[in-house]
Amino acid sequence: MEKLKVIYEDNHIIVVEKIPNIPSQSDKTGDMDMLTLVKEYIKEKYNKPGNVYLGLVHRLDRPVGGVMVFAKTSKAASRLSNQVREKVFKKEYLAVVDGKFENTKGTLIDYLYKDERNNMSRVVNKEKKNAKEAKLDYEVLKYNEVKDLSLVKINLHTGRHHQIRVQLSHFGHSIFGDQKYGTRGKGKQIALWAYKLVIEHPVTKETLEFKDLPEPMGTWCILKNENSMIENI
Repeated sequence: MEKLKVIYEDNHIIVVEKIPNIPSQSDKTGDMDMLTLVKEYIKEKYNKPGNVYLGLVHRLDRPVGGVMVFAKTSKAASRLSNQVREKVFKKEYLAVVDGKFENTKGTLIDYLYKDERNNMSRVVNKEKKNAKEAKLDYEVLKYNEVKDLSLVKINLHTGRHHQIRVQLSHFGHSIFGDQKYGTRGKGKQIALWAYKLVIEHPVTKETLEFKDLPEPMGTWCILKNENSMIENI
């Protein structure tokens, strides 16, 4: 069994680091998934017989790592799902992307269409049937001139299929290592990480913030020697 990194846990929720290349929930591949992994952790830790309840509240793309919260009760699952719908639930990402940005801060608004057959999305005219608005804010934290790569912080306003990957690629700054939408780093791990999660506790109503940074290895070496910057992310 994969080693699970638990960031926070109480009677109602459990917050963990999603391991890159493991699906959020079971899919047609039959590979180990995060929902099953966390269930097995709870079953083993508390010596629980039978099936363990665990609510999937949100997902991360299979190749992406970072912070995920699961609900340990149906009430918590329902309340967290409401927070997702009401945009109380907030996720922020880090990405290493191609090129230098003209502006260090900005907002991208596009309309995306999901091609179910190819499991890909693309930017389309807003008049296209089933097109959905996608909005995100970006902020450039660092630019590596030698590698022509930028470290970017992303705040999502909507949660569309492959949204960050599609919008940044369309904007001319595809994510390094993105096998579907990228131009550089083929065969490398995608440099996209869900590093911050802000929720309202489903029972206490307290605002909780969780952070988890990727290990500064591979493409993420751009984070090395930037301790002061990382602390302020």
